[in-house]
Amino acid sequence: MSQLTKRYRGKTAVDRFSARFQSGVYGLLRANGSGKTTLMRMLAGVLEPTSGNISLDGVPIRSLGERYRAALGYLPQSFGVYPRFTAMEFMRYLAAAKGMEKPAAEEAARRLLALVGLEREGGQRVKTFSGGMKQRLGIAQALLNDPAILILDEPTAGLDPRERIRLRNLLGEISADRLVLLSTHIVSDLENTAEQILMVKNGTLLKQGTPEELAALAGGRVWILTVPQEEAQGYQGRFAVSSLRRLQGGRVELRLQAEQRPAPGAAPAEPTLEDAYLSCFGGEIAWEG
Repeated sequence: MSQLTKRYRGKTAVDRFSARFQSGVYGLLRANGSGKTTLMRMLAGVLEPTSGNISLDGVPIRSLGERYRAALGYLPQSFGVYPRFTAMEFMRYLAAAKGMEKPAAEEAARRLLALVGLEREGGQRVKTFSGGMKQRLGIAQALLNDPAILILDEPTAGLDPRERIRLRNLLGEISADRLVLLSTHIVSDLENTAEQILMVKNGTLLKQGTPEELAALAGGRVWILTVPQEEAQGYQGRFAVSSLRRLQGGRVELRLQAEQRPAPGAAPAEPTLEDAYLSCFGGEIAWEG
């Protein structure tokens, strides 16, 4: 994509966004209100950009039309289901909408439900599913046509820790010969999954790199400091604190960011992707779960 821009009534949601992708897992790590969903919808071909281009192998997706949609699997952030359908009926319906032949659709539906751990729930009505089960069903339907491009918008929403690990492993397995683009504001969902991460704020690309390269952005600024409990609030008011752990004896261990050693007892710490997130996005810490 090149210089991709989307404006709504004078407000710019995505601003001259340019990036190139190839096979592998790419993560969009964003702050809230960053224009991420707008960007994902444009990449999925369901929203027209105000300006700029999206191309596949050098051909604009507008020109590709149905050929682009046939190469695409998409899980939107707000994934709607037909509650009276069973999981298998839902998969068959979407397979038909994608133009799949019935025998191939049946095999793919059963295989993908097993892949996301819903093989025993194939005959169960979707209205009885938990939020996490519906999300797994959404991931299965996005894979129905064996897409070359898989776009997942907040795919781990509603998943418990075990399901999130399973999804990370699945993405690693299927990404060898396809492009997987996922967006989230949860740092841990990308740290061990994405090969390249794009940090997005206010609709613009701030930084792109491997998790290790981005973590290094906070190098020399991360400190571990243990203080009496009554002093902890003062440090929280003066510095960006990413974690606070209560210890025995009324003391507290703080992980914080500062340009210089914040106190005589502070020890330097190895930076993580979460530290880079805090450095780039300030106080916007994403709550998990």
